[in-house]
Amino acid sequence: MMVPAVLVWRGVVALAGLTLAAEGLYYLMRYLERLRERRPRVLFFPAPVTCVRPLLLAAPGRCDCGLSHRESALSSLARLLLSARRSLDVCVFSISSQELSSTVLVVHGRGVRVRVVTDSDFMALACSQVGTFRKAGIEVRHDQDTSYMHHKFALIDGSVLVTGSLNWSAQGIFGNKENVIIIKNTDIVKAFVQEFEQLWNEYDPTKYSFSPQK
Repeated sequence: MMVPAVLVWRGVVALAGLTLAAEGLYYLMRYLERLRERRPRVLFFPAPVTCVRPLLLAAPGRCDCGLSHRESALSSLARLLLSARRSLDVCVFSISSQELSSTVLVVHGRGVRVRVVTDSDFMALACSQVGTFRKAGIEVRHDQDTSYMHHKFALIDGSVLVTGSLNWSAQGIFGNKENVIIIKNTDIVKAFVQEFEQLWNEYDPTKYSFSPQK
């Protein structure tokens, strides 16, 4: 028995409707997922003293250091920095944390372009990791005036902003009440990218004066 043409047509229309509905649901879910990914994340410090060495060695197991290996604000921050694939731009007032400096060195060792802007006064302290960065071939630039370069932010692949009150120091990580916000908002990230590039150009060593005005 032949199926009436009108029923066939209704079936085709219904199937097309279901297909379009499924496609629409798929794209809606993708859109909502992207919105969730772009929500700011917040890390609060002080962090418990934990070991990040397995992260730096890309080792799945634990080391035998005796420290806790549970997830913490420190390990979350280190993991985020390690996600850099093309570039890591660091603009931080004080950089003395062994854990975070080791993370930066690992990123650099993978062939990622790393640039560091820091404060001239604090980079001169014995605990500063700037000398270690320079020995490893990382580009470092600093201010040359009496005011502080007081920023505390990093940019991952030019698309993720890490900012907040945290100095990259043991006191900041393990002692102080601090915060770090992770932002993927395009407009906000773009503003910080522009600020970094402006400072990078301003602190070009070829422009340094060795008798700065006081």
